[in-house]
Amino acid sequence: MLLHTGQHFNKQMSDVFFDELGISVPSHQLNIHGSSHGAMTGRMLEGIEQVLIAEKPDAVLVYGDTNSTLAGALAAVKLHIPVAHIEAGLRSFNRKMPEEINRIMTDHISTWLFAPNANATEQLHKEGIATEKIKNLGDVMYDAALYFGQEAEKKSPILSTLGQNPQDYVLATIHRAENTDSPERMHNIFSALHEISDTAQVVLPIHPRTRKKIEELHIQSHRIKMIEPVGYLDMIMLEKYAALIITDSGGVQKEAFFYRVPCLTLRSDTEWTELVELGWNTLADPVSKDVIITAFHACLNKKGKESMPYGDGNSAQLIADYLKYSINQPVWAP
Repeated sequence: MLLHTGQHFNKQMSDVFFDELGISVPSHQLNIHGSSHGAMTGRMLEGIEQVLIAEKPDAVLVYGDTNSTLAGALAAVKLHIPVAHIEAGLRSFNRKMPEEINRIMTDHISTWLFAPNANATEQLHKEGIATEKIKNLGDVMYDAALYFGQEAEKKSPILSTLGQNPQDYVLATIHRAENTDSPERMHNIFSALHEISDTAQVVLPIHPRTRKKIEELHIQSHRIKMIEPVGYLDMIMLEKYAALIITDSGGVQKEAFFYRVPCLTLRSDTEWTELVELGWNTLADPVSKDVIITAFHACLNKKGKESMPYGDGNSAQLIADYLKYSINQPVWAP
């Protein structure tokens, strides 16, 4: 049974994923979005609680580090319903990020913690979480990348639609609040993207928050190919065939690695430290245009080590099997 909080509500950032991934229509839709972090999380907590009381589920699964993740975990644990956290143990060690608070709190109240890699597993041990709660069964995002990478080749026309040749463009995504809420960072990032356009066409699927900030700050963006948000399959194709990806997204960093495309992350930290260690991801805090430009030239055409720290591409099945077995075992009590 799927509950959609509504946190991601734009049609091109929500509905399209249900359509393209073949996901069933949500059993419950709360339509909660557009508020401050506190207001949004509080409203979600109230709405999710009502659903859980009515449905009496055996367990609640929460994913990642969004406000929906924390609200779902809190609502469940207060009703003595066991919680499974998918993508547990990730840390940027930057508590100014709301996502960091969400993931830490969710991990410490969950019943089962499914870490996507060895680093996340080790972090959970360091924080004193009981060993029997922690399982490293790989990363469900890798499962998705393998399967839908093939589907995208069959179904996505995005490259021909945009007139882009493989390896002839740089893909950029900018949406994180630490960047979009800072006029200085926004000017630095877009000044850098303009200069990078001298080397390769920059393609930027524009997040609604980013578009709003560009307009408010009167940022010049005419040399950048800004397009509307794209669906999952189109995004995969853009990622697979880019010469380089520039992003502040956690998920895009990983997808770049799955498709072996060098990535420049416009942040001072990352949850996916192993990708930096392997040489596929380069961090550049956008404190100036020059920092971004220098990092861009350093990682363009850079290839990292061949390694796969995220499992064998069957993590979803392993987690499902584990939960099916464990849900009736005495591993949790109210």
